[in-house]
Amino acid sequence: MSRTIKRPLIKSVDFCVDENIWGHRLYDEQLPHLTVLEFLGVLGSNLDKPLRPHDGLGGAVQFKPQRQMRLRGLLFNNPYVEPIAESKLADDEKWRQWLLKFEQGSTGNGDGAADLAYLRRSFNSFDDFAKAIELLRSSSFESRSNKRWSSKFVFPFGPDALYEDLQIDAKGNMSNDRRFFARTGELLYLMLARASRGAELGDLLAKRLFERSAPMNRLARALQGAPQLPEESRQSGYLPEVSNPRFDQMCEDWLAILSRDMPVYDALEHLIAITGLNMLLYFLERAKRVAGDDEPVEFVCEIVSKDGRKVRALSGDSYQANQGCPEKAVRAHVESIRSQQAWIDAGSAEFPDAERVKLLREAFQWPQGDDRDDEGYASRKPDELVSKLVELALQRHGQHVGKIHAAWSRAIGLSSRRLSRRYRYAPNDRLLKSIVIAIVGDRMQFDEFLVEAKRRYGLIVGDAEGARLVEAKSIDQAELSENRDNLESRLVGLGLVRRLSDSCSFVENPFVSELEAAC
Repeated sequence: MSRTIKRPLIKSVDFCVDENIWGHRLYDEQLPHLTVLEFLGVLGSNLDKPLRPHDGLGGAVQFKPQRQMRLRGLLFNNPYVEPIAESKLADDEKWRQWLLKFEQGSTGNGDGAADLAYLRRSFNSFDDFAKAIELLRSSSFESRSNKRWSSKFVFPFGPDALYEDLQIDAKGNMSNDRRFFARTGELLYLMLARASRGAELGDLLAKRLFERSAPMNRLARALQGAPQLPEESRQSGYLPEVSNPRFDQMCEDWLAILSRDMPVYDALEHLIAITGLNMLLYFLERAKRVAGDDEPVEFVCEIVSKDGRKVRALSGDSYQANQGCPEKAVRAHVESIRSQQAWIDAGSAEFPDAERVKLLREAFQWPQGDDRDDEGYASRKPDELVSKLVELALQRHGQHVGKIHAAWSRAIGLSSRRLSRRYRYAPNDRLLKSIVIAIVGDRMQFDEFLVEAKRRYGLIVGDAEGARLVEAKSIDQAELSENRDNLESRLVGLGLVRRLSDSCSFVENPFVSELEAAC
């Protein structure tokens, strides 16, 4: 069992149950691409010691996330630039009219007209300036979504294109309200920093992703100007475990993908997908362990076809079983306090109820015992309090953390409701490609690939990986064999499998480097 780090006091919650199990915090609305963006912001603030632990912080790290108000305002709070660029006005008049209009929407945080004088020195003409905005905006995440403009993000082309999520009120006051950057990226940073090869990955990322002279980063810097930072450093969230095999696996996957022969910006797409898969596995693996279930997490995957109804039903059952695991963990974690030796020993204390309430506060920061104890929980019997905390914890869990499995599995392309009335695991082409790029160096025999996909990620496709299901008579071997053949055909269509004969197929990574191929 891995060692755990003592949880610090978390001021922003009524009690700590989800936080004790998974850390502070995993959040359903922070999808994998936002998690990686937040991670890169923490990394960019620690380039002198990338993915290294910080002394004296109890496992946490400090960082200063960039705000880049000018860049995000120009890209996402600037509807005036296109019509002015398309007009027949003289260049000087275009600049004058645009600055007047842009000033009206400024927040007073260094993004007003007086703060943008450098733009005219950076671009030869207003039309060049407009084209730069169009180029960066077209490459951004969720540019067409209805999110507030301060929660839209440019593609991470380099250090000048990174910034945190912000909420800005009518008076221009800024706050990180933890909706889309909810600390999940901070946990990702801690996971990779605690991996055995974390420092190696940190050095590689600092070199590959933080090149200020990269053309698109230079364009972002031309729009942003000097970086904008908060005054004070922040401390990252809390991650319970000192080590975990999942941290190491995710680090190995990142190193593998970054070693492939592709531009780093293309690699980011695969890093996001494989990160989402690994963090989903962390979420479910930790839930099963806390709930006392030693069986590995499995995803029974249907390779979508018109005739795969039995595999589809089994995959749907697999999805539902995993969906219920985190709730079981919440209940088991709270109720486990009754079996702890300190709880048992408190029964013979002079004031047993008081001792047990003290243990509850130490374990869960609850009951508060202060002005927030509106329900008078602190005066109730300890066993009643445990039952009440289970009820409250399950309610809170269902609001966000309990939705992670559904939200993330859809986001990475692992789950789908296509041809079905309920969700099941049916990986899409994008995710399959990312898995091949992470697993396969040069080439790998197809059956070996399936074995490795199960070992790393719990993916069950064929009859060999699903032998337990066949033995339990949950499904016929022939149906899983057909499912395996469907995957092989799918990967052939994607150019990722080469058939040498009816019984011999190889999965090939089209992005393997010459050095990897030689090895």
